[in-house]
Amino acid sequence: MRFLIVRLGALGDIVHAIPVVAALRRAFPDARIDWLVSAKHREILDLVPVIDRRLVINDRTDARGGSSMLEAIRELRTARYDVAIDPQGLIKSALLARASGAPRVIGFSATYVRERLARLLYTDVYDPGRGGLYHPRETRHVVEINLGLLTRLGVSAGRAEFPIDEVESAPARQIRERTGGRYALLNPGAAWPNKRWPPARLADVARALRDRHDLMSVVLWGPGEESLAQDVVAGAGGAAVLSPPTGIADIVALSRGAALMVSGDTGPAHIASAIGTPVVGIYGPTRPVRNGPLSPHDVTVSRDAICQCHHLRRCVRDRMCLLDIESGEVVGAVERRLAAEPSRLVDRMS
Repeated sequence: MRFLIVRLGALGDIVHAIPVVAALRRAFPDARIDWLVSAKHREILDLVPVIDRRLVINDRTDARGGSSMLEAIRELRTARYDVAIDPQGLIKSALLARASGAPRVIGFSATYVRERLARLLYTDVYDPGRGGLYHPRETRHVVEINLGLLTRLGVSAGRAEFPIDEVESAPARQIRERTGGRYALLNPGAAWPNKRWPPARLADVARALRDRHDLMSVVLWGPGEESLAQDVVAGAGGAAVLSPPTGIADIVALSRGAALMVSGDTGPAHIASAIGTPVVGIYGPTRPVRNGPLSPHDVTVSRDAICQCHHLRRCVRDRMCLLDIESGEVVGAVERRLAAEPSRLVDRMS
């Protein structure tokens, strides 16, 4: 059997689809399993050993190479896939899955795809059956919903697994040396402006982590986010340091050594959750029940109940709902998370 997964981006969404390939590999150990991904998100898949081949399509906004759409389609058709699976639910992803030539193309029903016309390109449709991806009755995590696609193949996935390689990196070694191995990760950035909690409040969390737990905070940043991270460091009174520039493998290595990550709904938080790092999530326009960390010990602080811009990139209110979350509430969440598994804190410090 030859399988193709089509999930082009974004980083956190790709992480949430990794259990699909893990379950496929368990069910079909001798199968060929490939993944079509955009160039800027390929790096996380390089750390997933159950994938046979990563096919990279160029994003016009990115200069990291990859095939054009037409080149990608030609390459896909030479592989002669038996099944293509589209967890993304966009017209583009569905078109690429269909253009692969696979006789079976599996995707979600119309109320669970991001763009409804995508549904017309699937030969096999999975309907999760709770009104739609963002319907109030849909209270399952997106990982569970993604795994449901495999029921069209007769596969019952069971427990979600994230086979992500352990890696070492120079930034991770540098941070261990600088902090003595005792650190938490703070991630102030996000692609959506309404997912960014104020840097001054994240600085308050850094001071609490130092004063109560003797943990130095390492502030992560991505492209265009360095000034945001510097604001956290500047307000933390020596309780935080700026991370070196990092790639995805560096974030994986840093997360494995961290006592905790505090972040909004972003790719680094989902990486940390996938590899078992304790997480405190700060949520505004997205629902923690759908997008939150997976461990029952993890803690989220959310304004989902009052948010009026559910899953929209820009706030429809004059005041972002994240601004209603005060520093003390997140510090309290940090205390609950660290108390939930004290041995993990000790292990990570040793």
